[in-house]
Amino acid sequence: MAQAPKTLHIKTFGCQMNAYDSSRMEEALGAHGYEPTDDMAKADLVILNTCHIREKAAEKVYSELGRLRELKQQRSSLGLDTKIAVAGCVAQAEGRAMLERASMVDLVIGPQSYHRLPDLLQRGATGERIVATDFPAEDKFLSLPERPIGRGQLSAFLTVQEGCDKFCSFCVVPYTRGAEYSRPAAAILAEAERLVASGARELTLLGQNVNAYRGAGPEGTDWSLAKLLRRLAAIPAIERLRYTTSHPRDMDDDLIALHGDEPKLMPYLHLPFQSGSDRILKAMNRKHTSDDYAELAVRIWAARPDIALSTDIIVGFPGETDADFEETLALVRSIGFARAFSFKYSARPGTPAASLPDQVPDRVARERLQGLQCLIEAQARAFDEATVGRRLEVLFERAGRKPGQIGGRSPYLQAVHGAGPEALIGQIVEVDIVSAGPNSLTGVIKSEFEWREPVQAAE
Repeated sequence: MAQAPKTLHIKTFGCQMNAYDSSRMEEALGAHGYEPTDDMAKADLVILNTCHIREKAAEKVYSELGRLRELKQQRSSLGLDTKIAVAGCVAQAEGRAMLERASMVDLVIGPQSYHRLPDLLQRGATGERIVATDFPAEDKFLSLPERPIGRGQLSAFLTVQEGCDKFCSFCVVPYTRGAEYSRPAAAILAEAERLVASGARELTLLGQNVNAYRGAGPEGTDWSLAKLLRRLAAIPAIERLRYTTSHPRDMDDDLIALHGDEPKLMPYLHLPFQSGSDRILKAMNRKHTSDDYAELAVRIWAARPDIALSTDIIVGFPGETDADFEETLALVRSIGFARAFSFKYSARPGTPAASLPDQVPDRVARERLQGLQCLIEAQARAFDEATVGRRLEVLFERAGRKPGQIGGRSPYLQAVHGAGPEALIGQIVEVDIVSAGPNSLTGVIKSEFEWREPVQAAE
């Protein structure tokens, strides 16, 4: 009698790279008999793929583990065994301490070791609790199975670079993801071809420092991100390209020029600046100034005038004064962002900033964050409202929430919905934008189909 397949549930926290990692873990375990389930209560293996960037990340994971303890006990009372694994950056940071604090956890595995999941789970079948947070010498991507060709996502993520050598004083990434590593270009192109064969029309290249990409090319020289993007753009079925997240120091001339030269490269760039105060930027070890950032924005707009910028900003960094914060507001006003993601500084254990003097009182940091968010929300509304009356190309990806409606994304990554047939899902269609709401745009579809709403029958 054939053995029933094991079931797997992965809960993903945080960034797009974690979403990519979760899909690769699912594929690796799928080759060993695990089938995904959306119902955590039915899972033989639950993986929490964690992120350490946001505030109180570890506490949120331990709270989730408390709920999983109860689930594990319930399943045990029914004679069902449940394995719990914690992966990702919190796992890397906590290590063995997580096993000591959370008795229900069977496996703690860092982001550089998830290709070893099948072997580690087999080793843990005897009851051994395992920590795998080293940085293996082997390339994890080469150790993973090829991505299966099947029905995939229209917009897909593709990791091309990991780790960071910048050592910003507030950031844990160099400690949890390790040194910068760029995948070989041939491996990326092969994975892109498989994603395309599965139906992808848009690829987003991922990396903690994606524009620092310097991967080995097939001819023996290193490729830049610009060269990689040019080669990907030559794949006919790829219609849209994006990349994230970038560092201002790594925006070279070729990459900037590509935004003007390559129509498949979307006019939306996420480029964090973190603070508008040069004094705080120096304390953050960012290695750029506010003027550097402003001049870079001018160069990018010269290459592509319609490009929209988004950014990350931290308020309340140790030593930040009211004057420093005003400089941040001034930079935001001068640039004008389509989107901005703002955060109140929170200390990460082991980072240099955690031990700096003059920690900003929480009340002050919250007040500054509220003021900043009012400004960036106003800029986002203004950007969205400026698209009203324009005709934008929209990649439709799904059925809408209302009958007869479909939804997709504009070149500027805005959510767009409009009345249209599901036959248009998977296609890029011209849409006249007629209104801008708090979270999405509404448009009227203009296409060669000349589709119109059905005429209501007379009563």
